[in-house]
Amino acid sequence: MKIFSTRSALLMCVSASAVLAFPLAVSAQQATSPGDPQTSEIDEVVVTGTRTVGRSRLDTIAPVDVISGETLSRQGAGTETASALAATAPSINFPRPAISDGSDHVRPATLRGLAPDQTLVLINGQRGHISALVNVNGSLGRGSAAFDLNTIPTVSLGTVEVLRDGASAQYGSDAIAGVMNLRLREARGGGGVTLNYGVYDTEVQTARGTRDESDGAQTSISGWVGLPLGDEGFLTLSAEVQDRNPTNRSDFAAPTATPTGSTTTVLGRFGDPAVEARSIWFNAGAPINANWSIYGFGGYQNKDTESAATARAFNNANNVLSVYPNGFLPIIATQIDDFNLYGGANGEAGGINWDISASYGRNALDYRVLNTINASYGAASPLEFDAGGLEYEQWTFSIDGVRQAEIGLYEPLNVAFGLEARREGFVQTAGERQSYDKNPGSTQGGGAQGFPGFSPANAVDVDRSNWGAYVDLEGQLSDAFTFGLAARYEDYSDFGDTLTGKVSARYDFSPSFAIRGAVSTGFRAPALQQQHFSYIATNLVTTVVAGVPVTNLIQSGTFRPGDAVSIALGATPLKPETSVNYSFGGIFRSGGFELTVDAYQIDVTDRIILSENLGPTRPSQSAATTNAVLAIIQPLGVSSARFFTNGLETTTKGIDVVGRYRMQTDAAGRFDFTLAANFNETEVTKVPGIPLVSIPVSPNFLFDRANILAFEQGTPETKVVGSVDWELDAWSVTARATSFDSVLVANNNATIDYETGDHTLFDLEGRYEFDQGVNLAVGVNNLFDEYPTFTPAALNAATGSVGYPQFSPFGFNGRFLYARVGYRW
Repeated sequence: MKIFSTRSALLMCVSASAVLAFPLAVSAQQATSPGDPQTSEIDEVVVTGTRTVGRSRLDTIAPVDVISGETLSRQGAGTETASALAATAPSINFPRPAISDGSDHVRPATLRGLAPDQTLVLINGQRGHISALVNVNGSLGRGSAAFDLNTIPTVSLGTVEVLRDGASAQYGSDAIAGVMNLRLREARGGGGVTLNYGVYDTEVQTARGTRDESDGAQTSISGWVGLPLGDEGFLTLSAEVQDRNPTNRSDFAAPTATPTGSTTTVLGRFGDPAVEARSIWFNAGAPINANWSIYGFGGYQNKDTESAATARAFNNANNVLSVYPNGFLPIIATQIDDFNLYGGANGEAGGINWDISASYGRNALDYRVLNTINASYGAASPLEFDAGGLEYEQWTFSIDGVRQAEIGLYEPLNVAFGLEARREGFVQTAGERQSYDKNPGSTQGGGAQGFPGFSPANAVDVDRSNWGAYVDLEGQLSDAFTFGLAARYEDYSDFGDTLTGKVSARYDFSPSFAIRGAVSTGFRAPALQQQHFSYIATNLVTTVVAGVPVTNLIQSGTFRPGDAVSIALGATPLKPETSVNYSFGGIFRSGGFELTVDAYQIDVTDRIILSENLGPTRPSQSAATTNAVLAIIQPLGVSSARFFTNGLETTTKGIDVVGRYRMQTDAAGRFDFTLAANFNETEVTKVPGIPLVSIPVSPNFLFDRANILAFEQGTPETKVVGSVDWELDAWSVTARATSFDSVLVANNNATIDYETGDHTLFDLEGRYEFDQGVNLAVGVNNLFDEYPTFTPAALNAATGSVGYPQFSPFGFNGRFLYARVGYRW
């Protein structure tokens, strides 16, 4: 297995951290001593993964990354929190899907190569709500319904804590890969305002030619202010307004797709969407007496986005030439509203520290389709449509208690316990009639081209409830030995109950060196979206006919697991995913140097997946199977069908390495060196079996080669980030290099596979702090304009819409130039 063949790379990474530290230590006659203030900044106190007060990042039993909001704002990534996190933490990846319907607008991030919805996201330590969207097209995270990290701007964040360990026994469903805790900025004074501007300036080299582009201009203004709330309380307000123009990395269209036979026409738009977003957040707390305090926090984001569907050539069978003589580019527009409100009280009563809280979260996504047509109505068709919408909401109520218990251990045992009740709801609403229907008298396709609207048959309004109880123990058997035990029981109204547990321990051989490890079980409940979402979409599908790749647009139906067509093709009711997580690692620190190495294995059973597009020809399936499937689904007006199902089992193994050295010199200023890496491999150990259906089927009927390899090789097996931060007086500089292993872009026919290639990206930012709090920064991301391997022309439609593989772990936009000016008080 490749992960063990990369052992030499791991040793090089660890050795580089040590070698990096050696000359710095030798040159440290000018450096501060280990007891100087700089070293205290390394030991940030964390609250994620432990309920013991006062644990620092390097003292926890489980590995936790702490990333400051200031660090995120310096990534040159515009205003995308997910992109900034991926640039900082090697275990996080944030690809940039395009021409993937809703996934273009709500892009998923992954932790340790697992699914986006296998990471739990907290806000100030409390469960956040997922997006209304379920990713159903060919992007990374296909089939997932996850939290949208970009709903919280970086200006609102004080720190982000990333727990890289299974934590379902501590926090509940979804925490299979780990937990991200978004801790909001907290201040009762000060403030700041920042203006960002950036633009992509790049050379685009695609299969059919090369061109220069300057696009994707991004402008944002953000600010925050800390206000006193009474004598000891605080109120922190933050807001951001952003405007992001789209990027386009489509290939040139083939001459057959243009009425003039041009070879230099770009018909498609493959890239980031256009975005206009407005966000506002607050975080507040104040004591009400000597023992109790109240708190509240929340935010609202309103976002309008526009992305492109696959371009339609002038001679497309579903074009109306009298309306679009040169063809057309359908635009999928969304309006997304995301709302969060949390409130509670904490304090001491009866020797127990209590936290009582309630929260409400809502995410709503409404679709419109622009610059399109319902061809079955000809020239009489509207050219834009209301295509329907999705909505998800979550109510939670929790009571948590923590107390110290003297039971004869080295220190009092930390006993945490709690109850949580949660209600979730999912709504899918239909679009206007002509967005989805077909004129009965026409031979042309019905529905809005690019994104047919949701029909009344898709509309649904469902909810469920669950409750859970947990106990979380942490104590010390000696000065050196720390242990943790946790268990959680949850009961869901729609599928039953589950029990998870965790055992963890840490041994400190000295103040400089410790080892730690854990074994835990986890689960993820099937999302309401996975159980109840349905839709008919237009997808690009590539098959091989007589040895030649053929790419066509087809109508693909996503059906509910309980629909008759799904049952006929092998669907069964969804069950929760379950997991077993093993981890073992070590910590070394000395003065300003620190090194952590953590190995892990995550076995997941009954993973919830979106099945194959059943219907198109595949090498693994006989002609009899294809014909039998088409006989079932073609009366429904689709050429393929898919549904959510369990049955996939995977094993993910990996190693996280983080090395860091901080040095303060008298003459040359302060240096912060970081080298971090993630080595990760996923193996599919079992696929869904042959279903008991009345039609002839073969192995891999429900989950075939391309999807298997998307799990195994769809994220980089090696990602290394090295950075240097330097500061002297008013000047500071950040230089960073990020190396990505190649990712496979697989097909069900191996002859048309290709890879993104190995790439290293270099970023550079310089800053100057003026008097009176004014600061200026200029920078460049992807300095040398790196791109993944372009989509081969033979695999692209004649319109050239898909210029690059959307599985690329660093996107496909090229060099980004930016400037930032701010004022702090």
